[in-house]
Amino acid sequence: KNSILSIFSTSLPTLCHSFSSSFSHTKEQTTIQTLKICIEIPSSFNMALSNKVIGAINFVAMLLSIPIIGAGFWLANEPDNSCVKILQWPVIILGILILVVALAGFVGGFWRIPWLLVLYLIAMLILIILLACLVVFIFMVTVRGSGHLEPNRAYLEYDLDDFSGWLRRRVRSSHKWDRIRSCLSSTSMCAELNQRYRMAQDFFNAHINPLQSGCCKPPTECGYTFVNPTYWISPINTAADMDCLQWSNEQTQLCYTCDSCKAGLLANLKKEWRRADIILLITLVALICVYLIGCCAFRNAKTEDLFKKYKQGYV
Repeated sequence: KNSILSIFSTSLPTLCHSFSSSFSHTKEQTTIQTLKICIEIPSSFNMALSNKVIGAINFVAMLLSIPIIGAGFWLANEPDNSCVKILQWPVIILGILILVVALAGFVGGFWRIPWLLVLYLIAMLILIILLACLVVFIFMVTVRGSGHLEPNRAYLEYDLDDFSGWLRRRVRSSHKWDRIRSCLSSTSMCAELNQRYRMAQDFFNAHINPLQSGCCKPPTECGYTFVNPTYWISPINTAADMDCLQWSNEQTQLCYTCDSCKAGLLANLKKEWRRADIILLITLVALICVYLIGCCAFRNAKTEDLFKKYKQGYV
């Protein structure tokens, strides 16, 4: 009996220590596994969230390309811009490029393709810079060229020298202007005036557009007598201004060869380009905001990816 008690008293502390060590080790492992699960779940969730954010941001960028493309097509459908063909195609092409790049970023974000996202960030930055340059350029070339009032007239008249040198060079060349003149003379803008205004005073009080003011009638300073908006009686002493000599009552000629017609065309372009520039400016600001948010989301996704690799190597 004493022998049994002695053996029990000797082995009991060892068993208790072993059980305690085993329990402690199991508890430690359980705690580590719990912590690992608690860390991995938010990490995976954050990575998935970051990629979805990148995809959603690029979807917004795709939508922002629509106003740019729309502005280009609007310019292309305007009679004067369709005859000149300066701005509409650069705007349309830039809008399409933004759409394609945003689509690439959308695919890269949802399908987690890192190289495609890097390509998107670089390409979109370049396109944003190009769009910013275009917005500034349009503003600079259209900052000059306001019309002036003549006595007893409601409409404005325009001088070619009032416009920027870059715009003037687009219409100075006789080769370029012959093509533009043929295009303008094929429109009905001057014929519409004959249908709308029968009396001289009605015409003088009308707010006609710059193109009609410059191309469809002689300059007011020439002193021609009104018969109808596109037919005028020449004064006895014609003024020395070349535009006064170039006016013709021939409906296919009118003042299409006059500098006043070129000035009227540039004034129309200025008005339409300014409207398009406002659309481009608003879109540019929105694109910059979307791009910055996309950069932050991409950086967060990369940080989570590095953290995951770190845990896999050390935990």
